[in-house]
Amino acid sequence: MNMGISTSSSDPGNGESLRSPLLSPPKQPPAEQEKLLVDDMLHKYCGEFGPWQLRHFVLTSLAWALEAFHTMVMIFADREPEYNCLGQGCDPGEKTVCGLEPGSWAWTGGDGSSTVTQWGLFCEEKYKVGLVQALFFFGCMIGAGVFGHLSDSRLGRKGSLTVVCMMNAVFGCLTAFSPNYSTYVVLRMLTGFSTGGVGLCAFVLATEPVGPSKRGAAGMSTFYFFSTGIALLSGIAYIFQTWRALYIASSIPSILFLLIILPFLPESPRWYLVRGKLNEAMKIMRAIAKSNGRHLPDGVVLMLDDEQENDASNGKQNYKEELATKEAVTGSVIDVIKSPLTRIRLFLAVTINFLCSVVYYGISLNVVNLQTNLYLNVLVNAVAEMPAFTITAVLLDKLGRKPMTIGTLWFSGFFCLLGSLVKNNGIWKIVRMICGVMGIFGVAGTYNLLFIYTTELFPTVVRNAALGCATQAAQLGAILAPFVVVLGGWLPFAVFAACGIIGGLFAFYLPETLNKPLYDTMAGMKEGEGVV
Repeated sequence: MNMGISTSSSDPGNGESLRSPLLSPPKQPPAEQEKLLVDDMLHKYCGEFGPWQLRHFVLTSLAWALEAFHTMVMIFADREPEYNCLGQGCDPGEKTVCGLEPGSWAWTGGDGSSTVTQWGLFCEEKYKVGLVQALFFFGCMIGAGVFGHLSDSRLGRKGSLTVVCMMNAVFGCLTAFSPNYSTYVVLRMLTGFSTGGVGLCAFVLATEPVGPSKRGAAGMSTFYFFSTGIALLSGIAYIFQTWRALYIASSIPSILFLLIILPFLPESPRWYLVRGKLNEAMKIMRAIAKSNGRHLPDGVVLMLDDEQENDASNGKQNYKEELATKEAVTGSVIDVIKSPLTRIRLFLAVTINFLCSVVYYGISLNVVNLQTNLYLNVLVNAVAEMPAFTITAVLLDKLGRKPMTIGTLWFSGFFCLLGSLVKNNGIWKIVRMICGVMGIFGVAGTYNLLFIYTTELFPTVVRNAALGCATQAAQLGAILAPFVVVLGGWLPFAVFAACGIIGGLFAFYLPETLNKPLYDTMAGMKEGEGVV
């Protein structure tokens, strides 16, 4: 008994001390954890389109203007300028210089005004201008596939966008110093290779952090930046009227974008999630919530859509363990082709994008009846596309993706068919011109919404790879479009009408994606679509 008193006096916490060797302290229950998909977390906690998404969307979408610069610069750099008569043997009424005596005429603006005057790309050599354009779009087609894969895998959305903008800036500036036509062709093809990845990387990076109810309108708004870029380019080309100065002037914005904007753009949280980088994804989601004036509780964690069943069967995992044990989920075009669900979607997306591109670029090149100067012509064409974007954006979330795709393609196809039946003389020239403008109006809306539609048809793990395939198909259509225009007469409009109508028929077989979740994995899509 004395030993007991002595022990208690030497240890004030005698009760706990005596029990401690025998009983372990009670374990604290784990904090309640809520696992949500990205769309659900945006809707419930972070906000679907607040100040954070608006800032991120605008800054990222500026890359579309850069794509417009590098793509449409050929219109001005490769133009055939007017000529002045110097003496006998020159007829000012001639439309071309091919039949004029050498030395009796001179190019307006001198030999350095365009590549045509620099290297004599006219008359028998005129095909070389079309060859440069075709090879540029060929480069775009290859680049879209390469960077579509890289942005889904190692580089990510932001990493790929950084690389393509860097390449555009370098190749664009080098093009200005081309010593001959062959070097010019190679550099334009390399510029096309990098340009092919700009739009798809910027589009996915800009729209993935946007909530499902706002994603359609946001996605439709990206093409405003492309059209604005074309309009700005016409002003830049008016100021810099020599082709070498124009290439440098149109490449400087890419350098500014790399230095001023890209360092402040975060990576897509969806890409982080599928790559197993849950900590990084959660940091971005918390930043979105904070910037939008919302609160994201500590116990809330992201999950992939294919984890829902596993989570229910395996029980809830500790939050910190979840962050530490997350594994990457990968995918490629091979996975898209292997799955019957995505294989048919890829075939339809590729076919429709190809047909739409033939119509869009074909009509753009074929509308030469405005009877105005080149700079104003390009400006009017760019501005004419914007109402189509607005109307499509308003109706997209009301009517759905599928009806809008069918409707805009058939709208364009109808006016192209009408244009093919109208003669090209007298008052009918104006009617044909209106048919062309209405055709552009319709297909511009299709071209825009196809980016959204294609994005929503595939899960995050293969989204950019699939979008890259669709973009490659569109570039192939762009390559073929000039050859259709060369046919002349009523045939181009007839071909464009056929492409529009057939494209609308193919769209009937696509599923509607309005108000459906943006899936993360192939397994999650199969489960969500009820496919075994």
